[in-house]
Amino acid sequence: MSRTKILWIVWVLLTLTAGGYAAAVILEGGNRDFLLIGRTTDGHHQIELSCDACHTSAFGGEDDLQKACVNCHGAELKTANDSHPKSKFTNPRNADRVAKLDARYCVTCHREHKPDITNAMAVTMPDDYCFLCHEDIAKDRPSHAGLPFDGCAAAGCHNFHDNRALYEDFLEKHIGADQHLPVQKVALKIWTAPETDAKPAKPLTAAAMDAPSYKAEDPKIVTAWAKTAHAASGVNCSGCHTKRTDPDNGIERPGMAVCAACHKDQQATFVEGKHGMRLREGLFVSAKSSFGLFDATPMTPMTPDAARVPMKADAHGTAIGCETCHGAHGYDAAKAQVDACMGCHDDAHTKAYPDSPHAAAWQVEAQGLAPKGTGVSCATCHLPRVQHKNSYGEERVFVTHNQNDNLRPNEKMVRGVCLDCHGLEFTLDALADPALIANNFKGQPSRHVESIDWVAARLKKRGKAQ
Repeated sequence: MSRTKILWIVWVLLTLTAGGYAAAVILEGGNRDFLLIGRTTDGHHQIELSCDACHTSAFGGEDDLQKACVNCHGAELKTANDSHPKSKFTNPRNADRVAKLDARYCVTCHREHKPDITNAMAVTMPDDYCFLCHEDIAKDRPSHAGLPFDGCAAAGCHNFHDNRALYEDFLEKHIGADQHLPVQKVALKIWTAPETDAKPAKPLTAAAMDAPSYKAEDPKIVTAWAKTAHAASGVNCSGCHTKRTDPDNGIERPGMAVCAACHKDQQATFVEGKHGMRLREGLFVSAKSSFGLFDATPMTPMTPDAARVPMKADAHGTAIGCETCHGAHGYDAAKAQVDACMGCHDDAHTKAYPDSPHAAAWQVEAQGLAPKGTGVSCATCHLPRVQHKNSYGEERVFVTHNQNDNLRPNEKMVRGVCLDCHGLEFTLDALADPALIANNFKGQPSRHVESIDWVAARLKKRGKAQ
Protein backbone atom coordinates (compact mmCIF):
# COMPACT_ATOMS: atom_id res chain seq x y z
CA MET A 1 0.00 0.00 0.00
CA SER A 2 1.38 3.37 -0.97
CA ARG A 3 2.26 6.07 1.53
CA THR A 4 -0.39 8.34 0.02
CA LYS A 5 -3.16 5.79 0.57
CA ILE A 6 -2.08 5.24 4.16
CA LEU A 7 -2.18 8.97 4.82
CA TRP A 8 -5.64 9.18 3.26
CA ILE A 9 -6.91 6.31 5.42
CA VAL A 10 -5.46 7.89 8.56
CA TRP A 11 -7.02 11.24 7.63
CA VAL A 12 -10.44 9.66 7.03
CA LEU A 13 -10.30 7.75 10.33
CA LEU A 14 -9.30 10.85 12.25
CA THR A 15 -12.03 12.86 10.55
CA LEU A 16 -14.67 10.25 11.37
CA THR A 17 -13.46 10.02 14.96
CA ALA A 18 -13.49 13.78 15.42
CA GLY A 19 -16.85 14.06 13.67
CA GLY A 20 -18.32 11.28 15.80
CA TYR A 21 -17.06 12.90 18.98
CA ALA A 22 -18.45 16.28 17.94
CA ALA A 23 -21.82 14.71 17.09
CA ALA A 24 -21.93 12.93 20.45
CA VAL A 25 -21.17 16.18 22.25
CA ILE A 26 -23.86 18.06 20.34
CA LEU A 27 -26.51 15.37 20.73
CA GLU A 28 -25.66 13.94 24.15
CA GLY A 29 -24.07 16.85 25.97
CA GLY A 30 -20.54 17.35 27.21
CA ASN A 31 -17.98 20.13 27.07
CA ARG A 32 -18.83 22.16 23.99
CA ASP A 33 -16.12 24.81 24.36
CA PHE A 34 -14.40 23.69 21.18
CA LEU A 35 -17.59 24.41 19.21
CA LEU A 36 -17.58 28.13 19.99
CA ILE A 37 -16.57 30.15 16.94
CA GLY A 38 -15.89 33.30 18.96
CA ARG A 39 -16.41 34.99 22.33
CA THR A 40 -20.08 35.41 23.20
CA THR A 41 -21.58 38.64 24.52
CA ASP A 42 -21.73 39.45 28.23
CA GLY A 43 -25.48 38.86 28.23
CA HIS A 44 -25.26 35.34 26.84
CA HIS A 45 -21.90 33.95 27.92
CA GLN A 46 -23.40 31.89 30.74
CA ILE A 47 -25.55 29.92 28.32
CA GLU A 48 -23.05 29.79 25.48
CA LEU A 49 -22.71 26.02 25.82
CA SER A 50 -26.43 25.59 25.29
CA CYS A 51 -26.07 26.05 21.54
CA ASP A 52 -29.67 25.05 20.87
CA ALA A 53 -30.95 27.91 23.04
CA CYS A 54 -30.37 30.11 19.99
CA HIS A 55 -29.71 27.65 17.19
CA THR A 56 -33.05 25.89 17.37
CA SER A 57 -32.43 24.12 14.07
CA ALA A 58 -29.19 22.67 12.78
CA PHE A 59 -29.72 24.31 9.40
CA GLY A 60 -31.90 27.22 10.49
CA GLY A 61 -31.34 30.72 9.26
CA GLU A 62 -32.34 34.16 10.47
CA ASP A 63 -35.96 33.13 11.03
CA ASP A 64 -34.97 30.41 13.51
CA LEU A 65 -32.60 32.76 15.32
CA GLN A 66 -35.36 35.37 15.45
CA LYS A 67 -37.69 32.88 17.15
CA ALA A 68 -35.04 32.25 19.79
CA CYS A 69 -34.58 35.99 20.41
CA VAL A 70 -38.30 36.59 20.75
CA ASN A 71 -38.69 33.56 23.01
CA CYS A 72 -36.46 35.21 25.62
CA HIS A 73 -36.88 38.92 24.97
CA GLY A 74 -40.27 39.29 23.29
CA ALA A 75 -42.27 39.90 26.47
CA GLU A 76 -39.81 42.54 27.66
CA LEU A 77 -39.98 44.42 24.37
CA LYS A 78 -43.76 44.33 24.44
CA THR A 79 -43.77 45.74 27.99
CA ALA A 80 -41.25 48.39 26.97
CA ASN A 81 -43.51 49.69 24.19
CA ASP A 82 -40.83 49.01 21.59
CA SER A 83 -40.06 52.13 19.54
CA HIS A 84 -38.92 50.09 16.55
CA PRO A 85 -41.16 47.00 16.49
CA LYS A 86 -40.93 44.47 13.69
CA SER A 87 -44.27 45.74 12.35
CA LYS A 88 -42.66 49.07 11.50
CA PHE A 89 -40.30 47.33 9.11
CA THR A 90 -42.74 44.84 7.64
CA ASN A 91 -44.97 47.73 6.60
CA PRO A 92 -44.65 48.07 2.80
CA ARG A 93 -44.44 51.86 3.15
CA ASN A 94 -41.11 51.42 4.93
CA ALA A 95 -39.53 49.15 2.34
CA ASP A 96 -36.87 51.78 1.68
CA ARG A 97 -35.84 51.64 5.34
CA VAL A 98 -35.57 47.86 5.32
CA ALA A 99 -33.15 48.18 2.43
CA LYS A 100 -30.92 50.30 4.69
CA LEU A 101 -31.43 48.49 7.99
CA ASP A 102 -33.32 45.21 8.04
CA ALA A 103 -34.55 45.54 11.63
CA ARG A 104 -37.08 42.75 11.08
CA TYR A 105 -34.37 40.55 12.55
CA CYS A 106 -32.59 41.04 15.88
CA VAL A 107 -29.38 39.58 14.44
CA THR A 108 -29.12 42.48 12.03
CA CYS A 109 -27.83 44.54 14.94
CA HIS A 110 -26.97 41.85 17.51
CA ARG A 111 -24.69 39.13 16.15
CA GLU A 112 -23.06 36.68 18.52
CA HIS A 113 -19.45 35.48 18.39
CA LYS A 114 -18.20 38.80 16.91
CA PRO A 115 -16.11 40.25 19.76
CA ASP A 116 -14.08 42.53 17.50
CA ILE A 117 -17.17 44.52 16.45
CA THR A 118 -19.35 44.13 19.57
CA ASN A 119 -20.18 47.40 21.31
CA ALA A 120 -22.33 48.31 24.32
CA MET A 121 -25.59 46.38 24.69
CA ALA A 122 -24.22 43.71 22.33
CA VAL A 123 -24.75 45.93 19.29
CA THR A 124 -22.60 44.82 16.38
CA MET A 125 -23.59 47.63 14.03
CA PRO A 126 -21.33 50.68 13.74
CA ASP A 127 -22.15 53.28 16.41
CA ASP A 128 -23.54 55.68 13.79
CA TYR A 129 -26.19 53.28 12.46
CA CYS A 130 -28.99 55.75 13.30
CA PHE A 131 -27.76 57.79 10.33
CA LEU A 132 -29.11 55.14 7.96
CA CYS A 133 -32.70 56.29 8.58
CA HIS A 134 -32.36 59.66 10.31
CA GLU A 135 -29.79 61.50 8.23
CA ASP A 136 -32.14 64.51 7.88
CA ILE A 137 -33.01 64.72 11.60
CA ALA A 138 -31.70 68.30 11.80
CA LYS A 139 -34.59 69.46 9.59
CA ASP A 140 -37.18 68.44 12.19
CA ARG A 141 -34.93 68.96 15.20
CA PRO A 142 -32.68 72.01 14.68
CA SER A 143 -31.28 71.31 18.16
CA HIS A 144 -29.69 68.17 16.71
CA ALA A 145 -27.82 69.99 13.97
CA GLY A 146 -24.16 69.09 14.12
CA LEU A 147 -24.59 66.32 16.66
CA PRO A 148 -22.58 63.17 15.85
CA PHE A 149 -24.62 60.08 15.04
CA ASP A 150 -22.34 57.87 17.11
CA GLY A 151 -23.74 59.50 20.27
CA CYS A 152 -27.45 58.84 19.73
CA ALA A 153 -27.52 55.86 22.09
CA ALA A 154 -25.59 57.57 24.88
CA ALA A 155 -27.17 57.44 28.34
CA GLY A 156 -29.84 60.11 28.58
CA CYS A 157 -30.41 60.12 24.85
CA HIS A 158 -32.08 57.54 22.64
CA ASN A 159 -32.71 53.85 23.18
CA PHE A 160 -33.55 52.01 19.97
CA HIS A 161 -36.19 49.87 21.66
CA ASP A 162 -37.69 52.13 24.33
CA ASN A 163 -37.59 55.91 24.24
CA ARG A 164 -40.23 56.62 26.87
CA ALA A 165 -37.78 58.49 29.10
CA LEU A 166 -37.13 60.89 26.20
CA TYR A 167 -40.64 61.38 24.83
CA GLU A 168 -41.20 65.09 24.32
CA ASP A 169 -44.42 65.24 26.35
CA PHE A 170 -42.64 63.44 29.20
CA LEU A 171 -39.72 65.87 29.10
CA GLU A 172 -42.14 68.81 28.97
CA LYS A 173 -43.83 67.75 32.21
CA HIS A 174 -40.50 67.92 34.03
CA ILE A 175 -39.32 71.35 32.93
CA GLY A 176 -38.40 73.34 36.03
CA ALA A 177 -39.07 70.46 38.41
CA ASP A 178 -37.11 70.17 41.67
CA GLN A 179 -34.02 68.04 41.17
CA HIS A 180 -34.35 66.50 44.62
CA LEU A 181 -37.97 65.98 45.58
CA PRO A 182 -39.16 67.34 48.94
CA VAL A 183 -40.19 63.82 49.96
CA GLN A 184 -37.56 61.38 48.74
CA LYS A 185 -39.26 58.06 49.09
CA VAL A 186 -39.37 55.03 46.85
CA ALA A 187 -43.02 54.43 46.13
CA LEU A 188 -44.05 50.99 47.30
CA LYS A 189 -47.33 49.79 45.88
CA ILE A 190 -49.22 48.28 48.77
CA TRP A 191 -50.99 45.04 48.04
CA THR A 192 -54.16 44.33 49.95
CA ALA A 193 -55.18 40.71 49.83
CA PRO A 194 -58.65 40.20 48.31
CA GLU A 195 -61.43 39.45 50.75
CA THR A 196 -62.23 35.78 51.08
CA ASP A 197 -64.35 33.62 53.36
CA ALA A 198 -61.31 31.67 54.47
CA LYS A 199 -59.76 32.68 57.76
CA PRO A 200 -56.06 33.54 57.67
CA ALA A 201 -53.74 30.93 59.08
CA LYS A 202 -52.70 31.51 62.66
CA PRO A 203 -49.01 31.99 63.48
CA LEU A 204 -47.35 28.75 64.43
CA THR A 205 -45.45 28.18 67.62
CA ALA A 206 -42.25 26.19 67.97
CA ALA A 207 -44.35 23.27 69.15
CA ALA A 208 -46.14 23.27 65.80
CA MET A 209 -42.91 23.35 63.87
CA ASP A 210 -43.19 19.57 63.30
CA ALA A 211 -39.48 19.17 62.65
CA PRO A 212 -37.53 15.97 63.34
CA SER A 213 -36.34 15.90 66.94
CA TYR A 214 -32.69 16.36 66.05
CA LYS A 215 -33.60 19.56 64.20
CA ALA A 216 -36.25 20.87 66.60
CA GLU A 217 -33.72 20.80 69.39
CA ASP A 218 -31.51 23.28 67.53
CA PRO A 219 -32.43 26.71 68.98
CA LYS A 220 -30.93 28.55 66.01
CA ILE A 221 -33.26 26.84 63.57
CA VAL A 222 -36.32 27.24 65.78
CA THR A 223 -35.62 30.91 66.50
CA ALA A 224 -34.87 31.75 62.88
CA TRP A 225 -38.00 30.03 61.58
CA ALA A 226 -40.29 31.46 64.26
CA LYS A 227 -39.51 35.04 63.15
CA THR A 228 -40.29 34.47 59.50
CA ALA A 229 -43.36 35.08 57.39
CA HIS A 230 -43.45 31.31 56.92
CA ALA A 231 -44.23 30.78 60.58
CA ALA A 232 -46.66 33.71 60.61
CA SER A 233 -48.60 32.29 57.68
CA GLY A 234 -48.73 28.72 58.91
CA VAL A 235 -45.90 27.15 56.89
CA ASN A 236 -44.03 24.64 59.04
CA CYS A 237 -41.07 22.37 58.30
CA SER A 238 -43.06 19.75 56.43
CA GLY A 239 -44.34 22.45 54.10
CA CYS A 240 -40.89 22.68 52.51
CA HIS A 241 -39.14 19.47 53.53
CA THR A 242 -41.79 16.89 52.55
CA LYS A 243 -41.93 15.35 49.11
CA ARG A 244 -45.42 15.63 47.67
CA THR A 245 -44.95 12.35 45.84
CA ASP A 246 -43.22 10.54 48.72
CA PRO A 247 -44.37 11.97 52.09
CA ASP A 248 -42.45 9.38 54.09
CA ASN A 249 -39.09 10.63 52.82
CA GLY A 250 -38.15 14.23 53.55
CA ILE A 251 -36.07 16.66 51.53
CA GLU A 252 -32.90 17.59 53.37
CA ARG A 253 -32.14 20.68 51.28
CA PRO A 254 -35.20 21.94 49.36
CA GLY A 255 -34.28 23.45 46.03
CA MET A 256 -35.79 26.12 43.85
CA ALA A 257 -38.62 23.87 42.72
CA VAL A 258 -39.92 23.77 46.31
CA CYS A 259 -39.69 27.55 46.66
CA ALA A 260 -41.44 28.01 43.31
CA ALA A 261 -44.49 26.12 44.58
CA CYS A 262 -45.42 29.29 46.48
CA HIS A 263 -43.13 31.90 44.89
CA LYS A 264 -43.74 31.21 41.22
CA ASP A 265 -43.31 34.82 40.07
CA GLN A 266 -40.02 35.24 41.91
CA GLN A 267 -38.71 31.99 40.44
CA ALA A 268 -39.86 32.91 36.94
CA THR A 269 -38.04 36.24 37.00
CA PHE A 270 -34.96 34.74 38.67
CA VAL A 271 -34.29 32.40 35.76
CA GLU A 272 -34.68 35.31 33.32
CA GLY A 273 -31.67 37.12 34.79
CA LYS A 274 -27.98 36.29 34.91
CA HIS A 275 -28.26 34.72 38.36
CA GLY A 276 -30.56 31.95 37.15
CA MET A 277 -30.45 31.80 33.37
CA ARG A 278 -28.31 28.63 33.37
CA LEU A 279 -31.07 26.80 35.24
CA ARG A 280 -33.64 27.92 32.69
CA GLU A 281 -31.63 26.41 29.86
CA GLY A 282 -31.06 23.14 31.73
CA LEU A 283 -27.38 23.16 30.90
CA PHE A 284 -25.06 20.30 31.78
CA VAL A 285 -21.38 20.29 32.60
CA SER A 286 -21.37 16.88 31.01
CA ALA A 287 -23.99 14.29 30.33
CA LYS A 288 -23.74 10.50 30.28
CA SER A 289 -24.14 9.66 26.64
CA SER A 290 -25.34 6.36 25.31
CA PHE A 291 -21.74 5.78 24.25
CA GLY A 292 -20.44 6.21 27.80
CA LEU A 293 -18.25 9.15 26.78
CA PHE A 294 -19.26 11.58 29.49
CA ASP A 295 -20.04 11.58 33.19
CA ALA A 296 -23.59 12.38 34.23
CA THR A 297 -23.05 15.59 36.21
CA PRO A 298 -25.76 18.26 36.04
CA MET A 299 -24.46 21.79 35.72
CA THR A 300 -24.61 23.91 38.86
CA PRO A 301 -26.39 27.25 38.86
CA MET A 302 -24.41 30.40 38.19
CA THR A 303 -21.33 30.85 40.37
CA PRO A 304 -19.64 34.24 40.93
CA ASP A 305 -16.35 33.07 39.40
CA ALA A 306 -18.19 32.67 36.07
CA ALA A 307 -19.10 36.37 35.99
CA ARG A 308 -17.35 38.89 33.77
CA VAL A 309 -17.52 41.63 36.40
CA PRO A 310 -15.32 41.65 39.51
CA MET A 311 -16.44 39.24 42.23
CA LYS A 312 -14.97 38.49 45.66
CA ALA A 313 -12.58 35.57 45.64
CA ASP A 314 -14.12 33.92 48.70
CA ALA A 315 -17.49 33.79 46.91
CA HIS A 316 -16.15 31.82 43.98
CA GLY A 317 -17.76 28.44 43.60
CA THR A 318 -20.92 29.46 45.47
CA ALA A 319 -23.97 28.18 43.62
CA ILE A 320 -26.52 30.98 43.31
CA GLY A 321 -30.01 29.95 44.37
CA CYS A 322 -32.78 31.09 46.69
CA GLU A 323 -30.87 30.20 49.85
CA THR A 324 -27.76 32.07 48.75
CA CYS A 325 -29.39 35.41 49.45
CA HIS A 326 -32.26 34.49 51.76
CA GLY A 327 -30.70 31.92 54.09
CA ALA A 328 -31.96 28.48 54.90
CA HIS A 329 -34.49 29.31 57.63
CA GLY A 330 -34.32 33.01 58.49
CA TYR A 331 -35.08 34.48 55.07
CA ASP A 332 -33.89 37.90 56.23
CA ALA A 333 -35.12 40.35 53.57
CA ALA A 334 -32.90 43.16 54.86
CA LYS A 335 -29.83 40.94 54.52
CA ALA A 336 -30.86 39.93 51.04
CA GLN A 337 -31.21 43.55 49.93
CA VAL A 338 -27.63 44.63 50.71
CA ASP A 339 -25.38 42.13 52.49
CA ALA A 340 -26.05 39.30 50.07
CA CYS A 341 -25.18 41.50 47.10
CA MET A 342 -21.99 42.81 48.65
CA GLY A 343 -20.99 39.29 49.65
CA CYS A 344 -20.28 38.51 45.99
CA HIS A 345 -19.95 41.70 43.95
CA ASP A 346 -16.59 43.48 44.08
CA ASP A 347 -16.85 46.18 41.40
CA ALA A 348 -16.28 49.88 42.07
CA HIS A 349 -19.99 50.73 42.17
CA THR A 350 -20.68 48.06 44.82
CA LYS A 351 -17.63 48.86 46.94
CA ALA A 352 -18.61 52.55 46.97
CA TYR A 353 -22.13 51.83 48.24
CA PRO A 354 -21.42 51.88 52.03
CA ASP A 355 -20.22 55.50 51.81
CA SER A 356 -22.94 56.65 49.43
CA PRO A 357 -25.95 58.92 50.19
CA HIS A 358 -28.19 55.97 49.34
CA ALA A 359 -26.57 53.78 51.99
CA ALA A 360 -26.78 56.54 54.59
CA ALA A 361 -30.53 56.81 54.02
CA TRP A 362 -30.84 53.01 54.14
CA GLN A 363 -29.14 52.88 57.55
CA VAL A 364 -31.42 55.56 58.95
CA GLU A 365 -34.47 53.65 57.76
CA ALA A 366 -33.08 50.36 59.12
CA GLN A 367 -32.71 51.97 62.54
CA GLY A 368 -36.39 52.91 62.51
CA LEU A 369 -35.64 56.62 62.33
CA ALA A 370 -37.20 57.18 58.90
CA PRO A 371 -40.30 55.92 57.08
CA LYS A 372 -40.09 52.78 54.96
CA GLY A 373 -39.01 53.51 51.43
CA THR A 374 -36.79 56.47 52.25
CA GLY A 375 -33.63 54.36 52.16
CA VAL A 376 -32.07 52.90 49.05
CA SER A 377 -30.63 49.40 49.11
CA CYS A 378 -29.09 47.48 46.22
CA ALA A 379 -32.45 45.78 45.65
CA THR A 380 -34.30 49.10 45.55
CA CYS A 381 -32.77 49.87 42.19
CA HIS A 382 -31.85 46.48 40.81
CA LEU A 383 -34.63 44.21 42.12
CA PRO A 384 -37.56 46.63 42.18
CA ARG A 385 -41.02 45.96 43.48
CA VAL A 386 -43.54 45.79 40.67
CA GLN A 387 -47.30 45.67 40.38
CA HIS A 388 -48.36 42.36 38.97
CA LYS A 389 -51.49 40.30 38.36
CA ASN A 390 -51.05 36.72 39.54
CA SER A 391 -52.46 33.58 37.95
CA TYR A 392 -55.72 34.09 39.86
CA GLY A 393 -56.17 37.58 38.41
CA GLU A 394 -55.35 39.23 41.74
CA GLU A 395 -53.34 42.45 41.75
CA ARG A 396 -50.27 42.08 43.92
CA VAL A 397 -46.79 43.45 44.43
CA PHE A 398 -43.75 41.26 44.25
CA VAL A 399 -40.00 41.75 43.95
CA THR A 400 -38.72 40.94 40.49
CA HIS A 401 -35.63 38.75 40.77
CA ASN A 402 -34.31 39.47 37.28
CA GLN A 403 -31.61 41.98 38.20
CA ASN A 404 -31.21 42.96 34.53
CA ASP A 405 -34.84 43.91 34.08
CA ASN A 406 -34.28 47.62 34.66
CA LEU A 407 -30.49 47.80 34.62
CA ARG A 408 -29.32 47.69 31.01
CA PRO A 409 -29.42 50.15 29.44
CA ASN A 410 -29.36 52.21 32.61
CA GLU A 411 -32.01 54.71 31.51
CA LYS A 412 -34.52 51.92 32.16
CA MET A 413 -34.32 52.99 35.81
CA VAL A 414 -35.47 56.55 35.07
CA ARG A 415 -39.21 56.01 35.39
CA GLY A 416 -39.23 52.93 37.61
CA VAL A 417 -36.84 54.03 40.35
CA CYS A 418 -34.96 57.31 40.11
CA LEU A 419 -37.92 59.67 39.68
CA ASP A 420 -39.35 58.61 43.03
CA CYS A 421 -36.66 60.72 44.66
CA HIS A 422 -35.01 62.87 42.00
CA GLY A 423 -36.01 65.21 39.20
CA LEU A 424 -35.69 64.08 35.60
CA GLU A 425 -32.89 66.50 34.72
CA PHE A 426 -30.70 65.37 37.61
CA THR A 427 -31.50 61.73 36.84
CA LEU A 428 -30.51 61.94 33.18
CA ASP A 429 -27.33 63.82 34.03
CA ALA A 430 -26.38 61.33 36.74
CA LEU A 431 -26.94 58.27 34.57
CA ALA A 432 -24.86 59.85 31.79
CA ASP A 433 -21.86 60.27 34.12
CA PRO A 434 -19.81 57.04 34.31
CA ALA A 435 -17.62 58.38 37.12
CA LEU A 436 -20.66 59.23 39.26
CA ILE A 437 -22.12 55.76 38.68
CA ALA A 438 -18.81 54.17 39.67
CA ASN A 439 -18.69 56.01 43.03
CA ASN A 440 -22.36 55.16 43.68
CA PHE A 441 -23.68 58.68 43.13
CA LYS A 442 -21.58 60.38 45.77
CA GLY A 443 -21.48 63.94 44.45
CA GLN A 444 -23.04 65.88 41.59
CA PRO A 445 -23.13 65.00 37.88
CA SER A 446 -20.27 66.38 35.80
CA ARG A 447 -22.25 65.99 32.59
CA HIS A 448 -25.42 67.61 31.36
CA VAL A 449 -27.98 66.12 28.97
CA GLU A 450 -29.68 68.93 27.07
CA SER A 451 -32.91 67.13 26.20
CA ILE A 452 -35.12 69.14 28.59
CA ASP A 453 -33.37 72.39 27.57
CA TRP A 454 -34.22 71.75 23.93
CA VAL A 455 -37.89 71.08 24.71
CA ALA A 456 -38.08 74.23 26.83
CA ALA A 457 -36.52 76.26 24.01
CA ARG A 458 -39.04 74.92 21.49
CA LEU A 459 -41.95 75.72 23.80
CA LYS A 460 -40.63 79.22 24.34
CA LYS A 461 -40.32 79.73 20.61
CA ARG A 462 -43.95 78.63 20.22
CA GLY A 463 -45.05 80.98 22.96
CA LYS A 464 -45.78 78.17 25.43
CA ALA A 465 -43.06 78.93 27.95
CA GLN A 466 -44.00 77.66 31.39
